[in-house]
Amino acid sequence: MIKLILAFVVAAIPVVIAITLHEAAHGYAALALGDDTPKQAGRLSLNPLRHVDRVGTIILPAILIATQLLTIGHVAFLFGWAKPVPIDPSHFPNPRRDMALVASAGPLTNFALAWLGALLFHLTGYLPPEAASLAGDGLDVFIVVNLALGLFNLIPVPPLDGGRIVVGILPLPLAIFWARFERFGLLLLVTLVFILPMLAASTGHRFDPVGDAAGRVIPNAYELVLRLAFDAPRPD
Repeated sequence: MIKLILAFVVAAIPVVIAITLHEAAHGYAALALGDDTPKQAGRLSLNPLRHVDRVGTIILPAILIATQLLTIGHVAFLFGWAKPVPIDPSHFPNPRRDMALVASAGPLTNFALAWLGALLFHLTGYLPPEAASLAGDGLDVFIVVNLALGLFNLIPVPPLDGGRIVVGILPLPLAIFWARFERFGLLLLVTLVFILPMLAASTGHRFDPVGDAAGRVIPNAYELVLRLAFDAPRPD
């Protein structure tokens, strides 16, 4: 039981860090581009409690972590969200372009954190064996969580960051059309990630496009991050 609790904590802490810095990055990017709305709302903070959504940040990730630890022994996939940072595009010099830049700040921060985690692998060899193993497990989850969060948010469906980036770079008529998906984008994502795979499984079939894509893309991204971190040693 103690080992399971420790594994849960090792998996949960990277989730909190990844989501907190992702959202804070949106706020700081908006401030740099001329919008102080996140500052006025108190969202330029590294305090996780400022960014927590009870369901998306705590309940759902906790269920996914616990379920995977109890069934497959490790965390292979996570899904969640934080409380959106309030942003007023009317404060930007170029609202569409600058919103795309603000949106990209979150995933870019997660990719930078994944690279930093890979760099830290170089230091684990200087630790005692048990500490090195625990640190390696934590860094492994930290990298995977940040890659998963960054890549998932690049899916080009509003309200995800990728959807807002697409709205910022499409010609205006197409951008207006694409932005309309935001009102039911989250429902579409939940349907693709959870509802359709469960319905397919209940009929003896497999349909999990997001999970299958993550299973191919994240391992490749993981290997790339290790190479970019000066061939960081993969944990045992």
